[in-house]
Amino acid sequence: MTDATETTELHIDGMHCAACVLRVERAIESVPGVTDVAVSLATESARLRAVDGSFDADAVAVAVEKAGYTVVRMPDGETIAEALEKRDRERAAEVSDRFRRFKVGAALGLPVLLIGHAEMLPGLRDWVGTMGPGSRRALWALSGLLTIPILTFVGGRFFTGAWRSFRNRTADMDTLVALGTGAAWAYSTVAVAFPRLFPEGTAQPFYEATAVVITLVVLGQALEARAKGKTTSALRRLMELRPPMARVVRDGVEEEVAAEQVRVGDTVVVRPGEKIAVDGRVAEGRSAVDESMLTGESIPVEKGPGDEVTGGTLNAQGVLYFVAEHVGRDTTLARIVSRVREAQGSKPPIQKLVDVVASVFVPVVMILAIVSFAVWYTFGPQPALNYAAVVAVAVLVIACPCALGLATPISIMVGIGKAAELGILVRNGEALERARELEVVVLDKTGTVTEGRPVLSDVVPVGGMTEDELLALAAAAESGSEHPLGRAVVVAARERGLEVARAEEFEAVPGRGVTARVSGRVVRVGTPLHLESSGVELSSASDVLGPLAESGRTPLLVALEGEVVGALGVADPIKPDSRAAVQRLKDAGLRVVMLTGDHEATAEAVGREIGVDEVHARVLPEAKADHISGLQDIGLRVAMVGDGVNDAPALAQADVGIAMGSGADVALEAGDMALIGSSVHGVADALAVSRATIRNIKQNLFGAFIYNVLGIPIAAGVLYPAFGLLLSPMIAGAAMAFSSVTVVTNANRLRGFTPSERTRTRAVA
Repeated sequence: MTDATETTELHIDGMHCAACVLRVERAIESVPGVTDVAVSLATESARLRAVDGSFDADAVAVAVEKAGYTVVRMPDGETIAEALEKRDRERAAEVSDRFRRFKVGAALGLPVLLIGHAEMLPGLRDWVGTMGPGSRRALWALSGLLTIPILTFVGGRFFTGAWRSFRNRTADMDTLVALGTGAAWAYSTVAVAFPRLFPEGTAQPFYEATAVVITLVVLGQALEARAKGKTTSALRRLMELRPPMARVVRDGVEEEVAAEQVRVGDTVVVRPGEKIAVDGRVAEGRSAVDESMLTGESIPVEKGPGDEVTGGTLNAQGVLYFVAEHVGRDTTLARIVSRVREAQGSKPPIQKLVDVVASVFVPVVMILAIVSFAVWYTFGPQPALNYAAVVAVAVLVIACPCALGLATPISIMVGIGKAAELGILVRNGEALERARELEVVVLDKTGTVTEGRPVLSDVVPVGGMTEDELLALAAAAESGSEHPLGRAVVVAARERGLEVARAEEFEAVPGRGVTARVSGRVVRVGTPLHLESSGVELSSASDVLGPLAESGRTPLLVALEGEVVGALGVADPIKPDSRAAVQRLKDAGLRVVMLTGDHEATAEAVGREIGVDEVHARVLPEAKADHISGLQDIGLRVAMVGDGVNDAPALAQADVGIAMGSGADVALEAGDMALIGSSVHGVADALAVSRATIRNIKQNLFGAFIYNVLGIPIAAGVLYPAFGLLLSPMIAGAAMAFSSVTVVTNANRLRGFTPSERTRTRAVA
C-alpha cells in the first residue's frame, strides 16, 4: 500500500537558466518526504509531491535558499487570479528595473566603446593619434572608472549570483558572465596600471568588452522578461470570463458583492447580458445561457428551475435566480484555470535530455575557455596574452545556457495555454509530447460520435401484444435502470401516457441489459446476447432484428417468462460534425477505430456514416482496454477517446487517454486530456496543438544547440587561421543576450496557432 501524497506549488525567485532549474530540483528532492518535483523556468515555479502530512515548507525553503534561490510562498487563501496579478506586477517591475539598468549601462558604456574603438572613427582617430602614452593611459583609466558602475549596478546580480554558485560548488549563467566580464575588466586594469608587465606595445585594455557585454545581456533579459509575460495570456483570458462582481440576495435585500465573496447557499441574480459568477442550480426564472466558453457550442442552452449553471457563461435572455453551489476555487472555471496552470509547469520527457546536457554544460564551457586561452597564449600571434584573454572571454560569454533552459518549458507553457483556448485541458507536458506520436485513435460510440441522448424510435411487437402493452412492460423493467437506453424507453412510455407498473428484483448486467419481475412475471430487456445467455430462444425475433440494426437503430429485445414478445429500436443520432472530424484525423495520417457494445449491424451503420477505418461491436466496457492493449502489442501508439467513466480502464491503458465531456464534469475527467466540448473535432485539435507545440520545442532546441555548437568554436577562434576572423566579446555578448529572446519569441508564435480545416466558435479564444 502506497502512502497518499499532497501536491504543493512554490514560486522560485532567482532562476535564469537550465543549470538553475536542475539545482533547485536537486535541492528540493533532498528534503525528506518529497517524492517528486518538477521545476519550470518558464513559470518560475516548482511543483512538488510529498508524502501526505510530511511536507515541511520551511525545510524546502531552507534547501532552496542554500542552493542560492528564494521561495516566495503563496499566502493562505490567495486565488490563482490574485497570484497571477501579483506575478504580473512583479514581472512589470522586473522589466522596468532591467530597462533602467540597461539605460545606465548604455549611457556609461557609449564613451567606453568610443574610447576602445577610437581608431575606427576618423575624427577620434586623429585626436587620439596626437596623444602621448600618458594621456592615452589616462583615457583608458577613465574607461575603467566608467565601467565600475556597469559592473556593480548594471551587472551586479551576475557577480552576486556567481559568488552564490561558487559557495554551492556549482556553476551557471551568472558564473560564465561574471567570469568573462570580470576577467576582461581585471586584465584591462592590470594592462593600464602595470604596462611594464606586458611586452612592449601589447598592454592593450578592452574595457569596452565588459561594458557592452553586460549592457547587452541586461537588455536581452529585459526583452526576454517582457516576452515571457505574454505567455500567460491564455490564463488571463480564461480568468477574465468570470465577472468581477455578482448580485446576491441576503436577508431579502439584493446587493452587489465581489465574485470571490459569494458564499455557498447564496441566491445569485443574473440579468440578461450578464455573466454568471459562480456555479449553481437555478431556483427561479427561465433563460437561454451561452455556454460556448465551455462547450464550444454557439447555440444557447435553455435553463429553468433545477438546471445547473456554470460560472463564466453568459445569460442571454431572461432573469435567473440560482443558488450558489460551488464558489471560489471550487468553480468549474477555477478548476480549469488551476489545471491549465499546473500543466504549464510540467516537464515532458524531451526536457530530461536538456537537463542532462545542462548539468555538464557550464563546467565543460569553463574547461573550453581555459583550453582556448592556453592554445592562444602558446601558439597565437602577438600580443598573445591579449588574444588569449579576448578568446577566453568570448567563449565564456557566448555559451550562456539561458536559451537551452527556456527552449522546452516556454513552448509547453504557450502550447498548453493555446490548447485551453481551444477547449482542451492537457494534464501535463508528457501527454502533449506523446500525442504527437499517435498512430491510432480509438473512439467510443455513444456520446462520442453520437449525441449520447438516445431516443426510442421503434416499437415492434412479436406475437399478440400491442405497441403500448410492449412499451409499458419494457418501461416497467427498465424503471430502475440508469443506462441511457433504459431511460429512453421509460421517457417514451411516459410521453405516451402509459401506466408503468412497479418492478421488483431488479438486476442490471453492464453492457447487456436488465432483468426484473413485473406483476409477478420475469421480464428481460436488452441485447440479444443478454437474452440468449438466459436461455431465451431468439428465432422468432430474427425478422425484426436485421432491419432495425441495418437502419442504425440499437435493437433491444423484450422477453416475458422466457419468450420473446417484441423488439424496441433506439436511435442515438450521430453528431453533425462527426464525419468531418473523423476525416480530419484520417487526413492527419491516423487510423480511426470505433469500439462499441452495440449490435454489429448498428455499429457498422454508424461506422459507415462517419467514415471510420474499423468497427468493433459487442465490446463490453471491461474489454475495451484489451483492444487497446492488442493494438499496442503490435507496436502502435494509441489514443482512446471516451466519456471518462465507463471507459476509464481503456483511457488508462491508452498511450493518451482523451476524456470527452461537457460543462462542469469535465474539469475532473479521467485521462491525459479532457475536451470541454463534446465534438470529435476537439480530438483533431488536440493532436494538431500537440504536433505544433513539439515542432516548436524542436525548433527552439535546434536553435539553442546550434547556437552553442557553432558559436563556441567561432568564439574559440577556429576561423582565424583560415580567414583571420576572431569573434569580439561584444558580438558574443549580443548573440548570447538575444538567443533567449529568439526562443521566447518563437514560442509565442504558438499563440496565433489555429488548427486548419475547421470553423469553430469559441468564446474563450
